[in-house]
Amino acid sequence: MKALNLGILAHVDAGKTSLTERLLYAAGVIDEVGSVDDGSTQTDSLALERQRGITIKSAVVSFAIGDVTVNLIDTPGHPDFIAEVERALGVLDGAVLVVSAVEGVQAQTRVLLRTLQRLRIPTLIFVNKIDRRGARHEALLRDLASRLSTGVVAMGRTDGLGTRGASFTPYGPGDPGFAISLVELLAEHDDQLLETYVENEKALSYDALRAGLAEQTRRALVHPVYFGSAITGAGTEQLIAGIRELLPAPEGDREAPVAGSVFKVERGPAGEKVAYVRMFAGELRTRDTVRFRGDRGAKVTAISVFGDGATATARTVTAGQIGKLWGLGDIRIGDAITDGSGAGPVREIAPESAFFAPPTLETVVLPVRASDRGNLRAALAQLAEQDPLINLRQDDLRQETFVSLYGEVQKEVIQTTLATEYGLDVTFRETTTIHIERLDGIGAAVEFNKVDPNPFLATIGLRVEPAPAGAGVTFELEVELGSMPYAFIKAVEETVHETLQQGLHGWQIPDCRVVMTHSGYSARQSHAHAVFDKSMSSTAGDFRLLTPLVLTAALRRAGTTVHEPLHAFQLEIPTDTVRAVLAALARLRAIPRVPALDADVSVLEGEIPAAAVYQLEQQLPALTRGEGVLESAFERYQPVTGAIPVRERTDHDPLNRREYLLHVLRRV
Repeated sequence: MKALNLGILAHVDAGKTSLTERLLYAAGVIDEVGSVDDGSTQTDSLALERQRGITIKSAVVSFAIGDVTVNLIDTPGHPDFIAEVERALGVLDGAVLVVSAVEGVQAQTRVLLRTLQRLRIPTLIFVNKIDRRGARHEALLRDLASRLSTGVVAMGRTDGLGTRGASFTPYGPGDPGFAISLVELLAEHDDQLLETYVENEKALSYDALRAGLAEQTRRALVHPVYFGSAITGAGTEQLIAGIRELLPAPEGDREAPVAGSVFKVERGPAGEKVAYVRMFAGELRTRDTVRFRGDRGAKVTAISVFGDGATATARTVTAGQIGKLWGLGDIRIGDAITDGSGAGPVREIAPESAFFAPPTLETVVLPVRASDRGNLRAALAQLAEQDPLINLRQDDLRQETFVSLYGEVQKEVIQTTLATEYGLDVTFRETTTIHIERLDGIGAAVEFNKVDPNPFLATIGLRVEPAPAGAGVTFELEVELGSMPYAFIKAVEETVHETLQQGLHGWQIPDCRVVMTHSGYSARQSHAHAVFDKSMSSTAGDFRLLTPLVLTAALRRAGTTVHEPLHAFQLEIPTDTVRAVLAALARLRAIPRVPALDADVSVLEGEIPAAAVYQLEQQLPALTRGEGVLESAFERYQPVTGAIPVRERTDHDPLNRREYLLHVLRRV
């Protein structure tokens, strides 16, 4: 049986989880459709999810469409939990993007479709809530074409919009207007089809056009649009037919070497680690040994696979399937697993923040009881395993733990999870904005072995150069690879990455090219009885301790500029409140574009510092009589104007050479 790994994605409150329930009901997996409001849905299993009516963690549930097993992944819609969406994208064969027929295209909708298109993931669009007052059809299609993608085509007509009896009727061979729409859409990517149509339009049959639509949908060039209601069930049968016809269900090669990717990690009832893996090739059995992250290996002690809305214990998980694996104690989200042969077509999950913007907020988690400090650190480390974008930052000097956030809702989730699962009561400091540093130019520094003031048995020369935004940190060699033991070079590379977490002003330098220009060491020295003399021989520790001094010296010569995150915003407000809102935006250092004024409702767009978004959210109800609607999403970084923000360092501060050496030499 073929398997299709399908993602359900949307802006918050568009109806993803309700649609998942309706699809499970239509497939016969459940006897009654659950309600998000009542907390009775299949995929929202966390207490906080049921309480708040939002999805926080990705959930997998399975059902059959004919001879295809669909592994459906319900992802969060709230921007605070975009990391969960990000991890799901790497294992999808196709997606359904849900849009509300009333609210229409929203900020998160645009972010999601741009990402799906960039990753070439075939995507259908389901316009939900056609039974609600204010639902739109033609106007919404125009919005989809202008704000999402020109490659959209309606797959049917709606009747009774805005009423409980609203329905969706698919187009067929007897709808000439639909055929013309298909020709116009498909011809943009198929010159042969356009030529055939121009020469003899009757030569293109309806079946040929449907086949062309399926082919271009699978190439992620076009996006068929279905209308319906997850609450009443309208349009869901047609959507299921579209999923089967238009989205690819690849047949994986079971005979190939094992290749899979881990996209989710959770803890079982006994605290054991459970890995969710998408298998791309091969067949994995219980008690097989898998390899991941280089030479790491572990034996699979148990397997369960998804089917008919539940998981069942199995002896194997095969290509195309999603399984839960036990026994992999060191596994992490994003790891590629193999059988060690290295021949499988494995797909790596992209590094965190590769698809979406990184978190731009940070806070300190503090235990209510001082005696819980150690337990809190262990609990946060386990949460970070399940969500790497929590991005713990430990300040050992002040005994504090920082966590990165996408928004204030995450605080509540972390607080509730720590209380219910770990019995820890915590509070938070005020949320602050995470800045970054970028290099101003090129800088270089070198310290030589046995030459004052270098107290370490190592020679290190480093040059730093600016890199384009998003390029990351690269480490290159201008010295011979065999000029000294590889372990010493590796120690320098690892320490470079660690040191760049805190630049000249304490902020991370995310994009930088680092070149090792000089190297040298003292060979191993032994006494007559072959006793190793550490005082005369270089160790990896010498290189780890000297690297921060050389790198920060190079950074000083290059110079850095602190950048703050900017969000793109869109405001829908009553027209008579535009002047007051513009004045508030000016106070918050926002940069609005020319407003789109209308008689009743006007739209303001522009950019605003991330630090001011929360303040704008707080002020907006009073400014707009509660009628203003704000959408915002990370856009870019820009240099800070005014006072330069400085973050307290959590290391031994290599910028202060004297204090640094006092700390590290005392430790040595």
